Amino acid sequence: MDRNMYYVAIAFFGMINGIFNQLGLLFALIHVQILAPSLLFGSVPLTLIFSSLMVSTATLILAGIPAALYEHFVGAKDDSTEVSMWIWLAGTALLTLPAIGNFFEFKL
Repeated sequence: MDRNMYYVAIAFFGMINGIFNQLGLLFALIHVQILAPSLLFGSVPLTLIFSSLMVSTATLILAGIPAALYEHFVGAKDDSTEVSMWIWLAGTALLTLPAIGNFFEFKL
């Protein structure tokens, strides 16, 4: 599979998790409102969008850790291998499982 398709699929799963994962979004929203109330001018919609972005980014980072460990143990030097891209995609898909039900419920 083309490397760009991996990136598109990984970004898609991250986006779905950031928007539809209610538990992660609530956790991030509460902490952003408590720790930085004036960061986004006290606007709840802006804080919600920022929280969604935080959950999406956390999904991509957490799913990339096993792929990075695999590359380290294999000794990949230049670019990501096909296997590490599959590991990253599978990790992102697994982290997105709680949000998939809400994604299909809204019929998007």
